Amino acid sequence: METHELIKALAADTKRSGMPMAFAWSGAAILAVAVAAGVFLALLGPRSDVANAMQTLRFLYKFLVTIALALSALGVLRVLSRPDAEPRTLLPYLAIAPALLFAGVLAELFAVPTSTWPERLVGSNGLVCLTFIPLIGLGPLALLLLALRHGAPSHPTLAGAVAGLAAGGVAATFYAAHCTDDSPLFVATWYTAAIAILVFLGWVGARRFVRW
Repeated sequence: METHELIKALAADTKRSGMPMAFAWSGAAILAVAVAAGVFLALLGPRSDVANAMQTLRFLYKFLVTIALALSALGVLRVLSRPDAEPRTLLPYLAIAPALLFAGVLAELFAVPTSTWPERLVGSNGLVCLTFIPLIGLGPLALLLLALRHGAPSHPTLAGAVAGLAAGGVAATFYAAHCTDDSPLFVATWYTAAIAILVFLGWVGARRFVRW
């Protein structure tokens, strides 16, 4: 059988079992959020001044970015689980969160004095961020990789990396409720680095466990 014929056959099989796959992805997403919430509450919990922080735009903007990342990456991941997925057509969806973050950084640079830029970028919780976003995201990443095994991704390592991106978005959303560094400069630096760890782990995990 030719490669393109095999892909068509697998795609047809996926369509025939669309309802179970839909349940699998819905279940994986719900469980990923639940696991992340459990780890977050067990290890950190919300910041003490969260009620006051919710009145500030910078605090709320973190959630806009992280939720956009989680939702877009989860949507792309589900498509990538199919053998007929075209990765190039999915790139614009993954650009949504970075574009929002870039806009936030630009607004921050114009809004605050240049002398405060280094302080806002470094913040006071960089190492905490690098530690706990990956820790919160490990469980969701494992669940998403498990869901990938029920599909037939033609680009498994790419799908694994996107799984890490989705897990990172979920983890960062919870961590943002604890983090007292609300500057987009901090988010762009430390959140990105922490999520990159999960992207790498997803890539490695997919190489070992997501095959068809």
